[in-house]
Amino acid sequence: MKVAFTFNQKKEADSEEPPDEQAEFDAPETINTIKEALESHGHEVVMIEADHNALSKLHASRPDIVFNIAEGLRGECRESQIPVLCEMLGLPYTGSGPLTQAITLDKARTKEILSFYRIPNPEFQIFKDPASPLREGLSFPIIVKPIAEGSSKGITNDCLVRNEAELRAKLRHLLLAYKQPVIAEEFLEGREFTAALIGNGSPEVLPIVEVCFDDVPDGMNKFDSYEMKWIYDDPSSGKHIENMVKCPAEISRELESRIKKVCLDAYHALGCRDFCRMDVRLDSKGEPNILEVNTLPGLIPDPRENSRFPKSCYAAGMTYGQIIGRILEEGIKRSGIQDG
Repeated sequence: MKVAFTFNQKKEADSEEPPDEQAEFDAPETINTIKEALESHGHEVVMIEADHNALSKLHASRPDIVFNIAEGLRGECRESQIPVLCEMLGLPYTGSGPLTQAITLDKARTKEILSFYRIPNPEFQIFKDPASPLREGLSFPIIVKPIAEGSSKGITNDCLVRNEAELRAKLRHLLLAYKQPVIAEEFLEGREFTAALIGNGSPEVLPIVEVCFDDVPDGMNKFDSYEMKWIYDDPSSGKHIENMVKCPAEISRELESRIKKVCLDAYHALGCRDFCRMDVRLDSKGEPNILEVNTLPGLIPDPRENSRFPKSCYAAGMTYGQIIGRILEEGIKRSGIQDG
């Protein structure tokens, strides 16, 4: 088949950019490895950067299907940009549709849908003004995040606040720096997990990943912050913590079953397709709560980097080529097109 591969590649950083400016984009190594994996299955691959020329390139190439990992360029619906173009051109593509991509990038809209379906998630409040009163029922500690960012952008160690003064200071900073509303959530003190899902109809939940914080340095809060993900879990940083990410997680079958159920419920409620990663944390009663829904999960191939979705797939016995092939296969089957 002719497969158009759409992506956003990290560029050389501008010295004036925030350090997390390109965190959502993919490194050339990841992009090249995905291309090679697609070619290993016998497909012709057309590389398309998801920039201002993407529409004309998709139209000119007329692929059989689009393998999409593009985050989009800007805006609150940026992850929907390539799916929208594909639908306009009548091209099948992998991954969730434009509506689901737009909703899941917006943490508040995601949580509203989860709450409607009684799927557990932390209590929250949206702030557009740092002076807005804290609503009754939301108590400290609280974690604050930009409402529409991925890859832990803006979610630094000091986003966990324990009093009013810390909250107001962090709200002011995030509102100014990211130019979007901020979500404040009840901080759950329990263990943190990630679940990778593949499929449609009856999707498969792959081995569950636990993010462990037992060995983090003093002063570091125990949640999957930007520092945890991109410094302490980065083997090239010089501060790498061994065994911070464990898969399969060492949990009881009963807890595993409850985590899988809440993830599957969220997958169906939000209309996810083909593949997804769910971030989960236990509350004070040990109940799994959905933290984040990642419809474009990271696919970094190097096992040492502990990219959560591949980590789970590797534990299930898959090679990297098989991961990429399986995602493509799900898109092909769902679209009803013929391979070859």
